[in-house]
Amino acid sequence: MDVTSFSMLGGPHPQRGVGVVAPFDFALDRELWRWVPDDVSLHLTRTPYVPVEVSLDLARLVSEHETLADAVRALTAAEPEVLAYACTSGSFVGGVAGERAMCEAMTREGAVASVTTSGALLEALAEVDAHRIALVTPYTWSVTQALEEYLGEAGVSVVGRAYLGLTRHIWKVPYRDVADMARRAVLRPVDALFISCTNLPTYDVIPQLEAELRVPVLSANQVTMWSALRRLGTRAVGPYQALIDAGARPGAATLAPLDPALGSPAGGVPEPAVTEPPPSGPPAPAAPPEALPEPPAGPGAAGPTAEGGWS
Repeated sequence: MDVTSFSMLGGPHPQRGVGVVAPFDFALDRELWRWVPDDVSLHLTRTPYVPVEVSLDLARLVSEHETLADAVRALTAAEPEVLAYACTSGSFVGGVAGERAMCEAMTREGAVASVTTSGALLEALAEVDAHRIALVTPYTWSVTQALEEYLGEAGVSVVGRAYLGLTRHIWKVPYRDVADMARRAVLRPVDALFISCTNLPTYDVIPQLEAELRVPVLSANQVTMWSALRRLGTRAVGPYQALIDAGARPGAATLAPLDPALGSPAGGVPEPAVTEPPPSGPPAPAAPPEALPEPPAGPGAAGPTAEGGWS
């Protein structure tokens, strides 16, 4: 083959980079890429492993400024134009001030604009004009409550929620269980639904839930990529997602939510009580729904813990 023919290819095309700092247990690299246009590359690094399950303690460990600085230094050789911290709990555990301090620490080390998942969430809620939201999390109650406190500090009210109580293997939760939780969270009029945790798969379920629930549906990975790409002056890729496609938004927040009677998963799960959690402790979770699959056999199997359930 004549090597001179390669001169006609004209590539590779120039790439712009987003540096991503993720927790050590992050398993959804492929999902992040689905929001990214062809002319942008993601450069990922992870925080060091610590033998702690998903909890507020882990959130604090993976968001320490020294840990962030080390991760950003590892990314600088690839010359990213923006940095993104892809972890919801790690970026809300310190409150609004803590989230801002994280961005400042990353920018100081990397000399480029920085975003976090929780900061991007507030930005996205403002974009879709959402002040009263429903919340879906895979977390235990204590982590879910900390997220609600962060949102309350930012002036956002949570009027419905569902949580799973998981402390590991969150990335194994199937779409059908995410959809079931969403239906149970949106039992009264809301401006938007937020599905938390960058390790919870959401890309394909977002447009389906928006069509069914008739409210904008935001997810952790979606808002992270949307916010980072905005700072590059480009758009995320997400067909039929209200955050990304403004044409999908008109009138969405004013329509009534899905009748909960239509949302029972296969097997017939009783509808949860529509009550706010008492200020002194978590709501009493019900038994996990029958629609949840049996966890895989053997050590390290994923599944709801005794602490989790539907609220």
